[in-house]
Amino acid sequence: MAGYVSPLREAQAAETRRRILDAAVVAFGGSGYAGASLAQIAREAGVSLETVKQNGPKAALLLAAFGYAFSGTEEDAPLHERPALEEIRALGDDEFVAGWLRFVADANARVARLWPRLLEAALVDAEVGQRIAALQHNRRLDMESVIALLRSRGLCRSARSDDQLAGVLSFLISPESYDQLVLEAGWSADAYFDWLTEAVDRMILV
Repeated sequence: MAGYVSPLREAQAAETRRRILDAAVVAFGGSGYAGASLAQIAREAGVSLETVKQNGPKAALLLAAFGYAFSGTEEDAPLHERPALEEIRALGDDEFVAGWLRFVADANARVARLWPRLLEAALVDAEVGQRIAALQHNRRLDMESVIALLRSRGLCRSARSDDQLAGVLSFLISPESYDQLVLEAGWSADAYFDWLTEAVDRMILV
């Protein structure tokens, strides 16, 4: 039948794509943007080099790997617009902040080694630089959405402007904070989460 797409073939393609992105996270995280190769990704994923090339090029794989590692999808929309975050938004007032920060902490753990690779790639690839600008814009929208939600729930009582709070929150939950505290200073994941919780409580909520 013309136009028919096999569900099995679609599932196999999706699984191959997942394996390639998982391999790209490992390759870029360990070898950097310049050091990682499509052949390395192919070996890590257990697929042919040609298959990786069909999912590339290199810059596109890095960008896709970052988005996939952070949220489990390749969606371009800001996080607050994604259905996958509905479960966190549905949490009660007594659980929302901890639930959201746990999502952020876990996501940062997955992308902390990739974020510097994006910055590295942006120096030699304008497309990556444009994508980083879009990611930063979306993060700002996400922070504004979170502040508005905290206000509406009565959880944020700060006298600071929402714009200022969004900027502070963006700084606190950035991959750079995880990088400096966990990867460089050697903090445990639990210590980082406790710091993040206390910092948000002191600088955002009150």
